[in-house]
Amino acid sequence: MDWFWLFLSYSYLGYLLEKLFAAAVKARHRVRKCMVLLPLCPVYGLGMLAVLALPPSAKENIFALVIFGGAAATAVEYAMHWLYEQLLGVRFWDYRAVRGNVAGRICPPFALAWGVLAAAAVHALQPSLLGAVSEIPPQLDYAALLLFTADSVISAHVLRCGGDIDLMSLPRLSRYLRQE
Repeated sequence: MDWFWLFLSYSYLGYLLEKLFAAAVKARHRVRKCMVLLPLCPVYGLGMLAVLALPPSAKENIFALVIFGGAAATAVEYAMHWLYEQLLGVRFWDYRAVRGNVAGRICPPFALAWGVLAAAAVHALQPSLLGAVSEIPPQLDYAALLLFTADSVISAHVLRCGGDIDLMSLPRLSRYLRQE
């Protein structure tokens, strides 16, 4: 279950990073999460799991980790964007205005950013985080898995039916439901 907790941890840290980024660039879209209840951005969790799954040789050298980690996270970013668009009919991000983008799903500046963030996370954060998640009592595993699964199903339904990523905010979702 350590992988699940790492996924949740990096998804939460990604959410915090998104909030900081939105504040720094004064973004219009402020919700910055992909779940109705939990403050999570699963693309970060899955991206870091892909980075952690890289062979040890790709993680030993910091420059190799920036390149391979960036490539792994960018591949996850592309796949997640495609899935969100195809299965749920929404786009959480759009890089079409960025030079070198691929279908608005990925772009060179963020691929580089993911590589740098992945290298920093693997070397500075992962050892402590792995120690912390290994101490989580097994009784919490199934409760967290149940909560995550329920929120995933609810969130997918809201996105598919509402077609608006801003509905991932409970106040906005509540207003939307009252209008129905």
